[in-house]
Amino acid sequence: MPAPAAKPRIGFGLVGPRRDRHAMTMDQLAALTLPVGDDGMVIGVDAEGRPAVLGINRPTPYDVTLIGGLWTAQVLALRAAATGARVTVETGRAPAWTALAQAAGGGQQCISLHDVGRVPPQGASAGSPVVVVRDCGMRPPRGRVVSGPWQSVLTLLPYLSPVAPRLMEKSGLVGVQRVSPDEARQIGRIMHLPQGETEALSTLADGVTLWCTPRDRQFVMTQATDAETGLLGSARRMD
Repeated sequence: MPAPAAKPRIGFGLVGPRRDRHAMTMDQLAALTLPVGDDGMVIGVDAEGRPAVLGINRPTPYDVTLIGGLWTAQVLALRAAATGARVTVETGRAPAWTALAQAAGGGQQCISLHDVGRVPPQGASAGSPVVVVRDCGMRPPRGRVVSGPWQSVLTLLPYLSPVAPRLMEKSGLVGVQRVSPDEARQIGRIMHLPQGETEALSTLADGVTLWCTPRDRQFVMTQATDAETGLLGSARRMD
């Protein structure tokens, strides 16, 4: 007499073959490490050619100030969108952002443009993080939309303006591209930079940024992909 067919378990299908359990000791578990770097977007490479990664989507408020060029800010916006963030650009020069906003997202509106002071609440969440890019000139007004959980704010300043010290002091991260020697000395005092790094700020190549916090500093070269170059052109400090 043939053996009766196995009865399927509701919701789980047929009983599969039995295998030995995969088990290990706590000492063996400690040996399971993966070569994974920081989570975030790649903003360039460091002096040794290793990827420099910025975790822009955070559960806590995060402010970034970039004293630099539009090109770098736009590359960062594209890469933030590539991480799944919604990018909101507050700008007084919408034509400079229009082509980027139309090209990003493959038909999905992941980068939106708003006039200065007209950014609506974004409703950021863990499942829908937001990056607000403020491109509002030398004296950006206080924003209606500020950083919060899962909503980071990047403020672009073309030069060291009177509002820059306040923004730099409240920011979790400051990026500085090529500036004049006088601006470099002021930034060096605000960020407590060593003399060598302060002097280097007036000689940086296009696409190079000194990213710094009160404790750490790192020079990063942002290298555009072919798609980014086709959309934004070559790296440049001035616009």
